[in-house]
Amino acid sequence: MASLKQLAIRGTAWVVLTYGISLSLRIGSNLILTRLLNPEMFGKVSLVWVFLGALVLFSDLGVAPSIIQSKRGDDPDFLNTAWTIQVIRGLILWAGSFLIAWPVSQFYGQPELIALLPFMGLFLLFDGFNPTKRITLNRHLSMRHISTLEISAQVISGIILIIWAWLSPTIWAIASAGVISAAISLMLNIWAIPGPLNKFAWDKTAVKEILNFGKWIFASSAMHFLSTQTDRLVLGKLLSLSLFGIYNLALGIAILPSTLIEKVGGSVIFPSLTKLIHLERHELRAKILKNRGLVLSAIAIALALLVSTGDIIISIMYDDRYSQAGWMLSILSLGIWPLALTNTIGPVLLALGQSQYSALGNFLSFLFLIIGIPLGAHFAGDFGAVVAVPLSNTLIYFANLYGLWRERLLCLNQDFRTTAIFLGILTLFLAGRVAAGVGLPSFNLAS
Repeated sequence: MASLKQLAIRGTAWVVLTYGISLSLRIGSNLILTRLLNPEMFGKVSLVWVFLGALVLFSDLGVAPSIIQSKRGDDPDFLNTAWTIQVIRGLILWAGSFLIAWPVSQFYGQPELIALLPFMGLFLLFDGFNPTKRITLNRHLSMRHISTLEISAQVISGIILIIWAWLSPTIWAIASAGVISAAISLMLNIWAIPGPLNKFAWDKTAVKEILNFGKWIFASSAMHFLSTQTDRLVLGKLLSLSLFGIYNLALGIAILPSTLIEKVGGSVIFPSLTKLIHLERHELRAKILKNRGLVLSAIAIALALLVSTGDIIISIMYDDRYSQAGWMLSILSLGIWPLALTNTIGPVLLALGQSQYSALGNFLSFLFLIIGIPLGAHFAGDFGAVVAVPLSNTLIYFANLYGLWRERLLCLNQDFRTTAIFLGILTLFLAGRVAAGVGLPSFNLAS
């Protein structure tokens, strides 16, 4: 039987491989779609995703983490109860998409949102019926099966989406992306994962355990939404829909390294750490430090490259309509570094049941954004509004730092060393740009 370390290494490899393939598929389909559809369509769909995300995160009961960390995580009664809660939540969320459609469309002055919200909200319904067999695979770090299903779903849904957009280049093509993907994922999870299907059940002990574990996850998820989506809520009102669509394109590229860390953290690190929390703090800290430095060094290179060549990347990948995404990508990528520091060690706090520090960081970030974006827009226009977004991430880092200090797991020396490496690499890349006569990314704001 494989050791925990071997399972973690194997799981990480599968997550990284899957993410790389998934990223390639997404970039490929995105390049095609941006040539078939206009930026305003992307802006409208991005707004809808903000509010669907609000429904999801303001109702997050932490069902999956509950199954992963619970001693009853393989108990059929516990799993069926968790699935029942998940289904009920999915039905309520889809109903919620109907309720918020009219107010949202009125606030942003976009009548199309009345129909778009409930249509795209179908993904909430499909997601709610996903069997817990997939979570069980995650619990036991069986990432190969999960990876195969994810890639299969993305390939099938991507092909359907591109054909739809080619035959009918309207907003409904891109709006269908999440719905098609969720429907295909549901079918694959039901038929391609071995094991019995869930049935409706209500074990009161299981309900109590899930809700007790999920109370801070609920708070943290709600704060996470406010922290990660307030920029879109505010900028969706301040910017034109076309520029807002361009902003979301730049942000989607900027967060790629951070998204990979979150996937590894949630799929591999968190399940692994739940099996190590019995260790003394100094032993647990040593195990975390051992590999974290190498991971952060790799992220430092990737982020420095994005910051220093953002405008070049955009000019190569997209046509002139999306040129302003260049300077946005450089600025937004710079703010991913505090998240990298946080997400490479944050799962240990969740494994210890201390998710309140994540909630605190997200709340502080939300407060900064709600004040900082309008102030930035007032003093420096679109540039100032965008700059406020990466600055807010530092507050998430400091809240996480406080939690690590309280739990005697602080890694401050490693944070300083890797930050110095990141800044050093970035300086070299920027100097190379200047030496080549290209200039600095911020010089291209008018493009």
